Amino acid sequence: MPKKFMKRYLPTPERVRSIESLHFLGDILHEPNLWHINRHSVARAFLVGIFLTFIPMPFQMVAAAFFAIWFNANLPLSVVLVWISNPVTMPPMFYFNYKIGAWILDRPVLNFEIQLSWSWLSGRLMDIGIPLYLGSVLVATCSACLAYLVIQFLWRRKVRSDWRERQLLRIRHRRATPKSKPGADAHQSS
Repeated sequence: MPKKFMKRYLPTPERVRSIESLHFLGDILHEPNLWHINRHSVARAFLVGIFLTFIPMPFQMVAAAFFAIWFNANLPLSVVLVWISNPVTMPPMFYFNYKIGAWILDRPVLNFEIQLSWSWLSGRLMDIGIPLYLGSVLVATCSACLAYLVIQFLWRRKVRSDWRERQLLRIRHRRATPKSKPGADAHQSS
């Protein structure tokens, strides 16, 4: 995996610990596993970040930080991944989630017309909200599990590839260096 790339762009533990508004967390941010970039912490970060990306809720980054701490995932990566859902990507993502939920509940897909009134909100909340959240939880669970498995697979494949490459270099190096015969040293000294 692009470990160097992640280290370059993710904030350092010292930088995050220096943010005064996070001092209420105390020693939690000093847990080294929250900052390590290894197969397990990165895969868990994708699990947390991708899951929360598909859930329509406010303060996704706060939830991502909380779950990253709980699951011992890479904290900065978990928080950064929720930005997959942003003002540009949210409408198609959540509409897709709504359609999945409506299909599972065997409800017709409603046309979206937004009115800023309490009567519209209270009347449409159940019609839109239940399929939206059901679809969101299903899509989030499938996407997060898939992301977790893909990261595990890609990381292992990269490690195996690097290991094979080092093995080939060692073999080439051994073949390139001339070997001396055990009896050759005895003949030269006499």
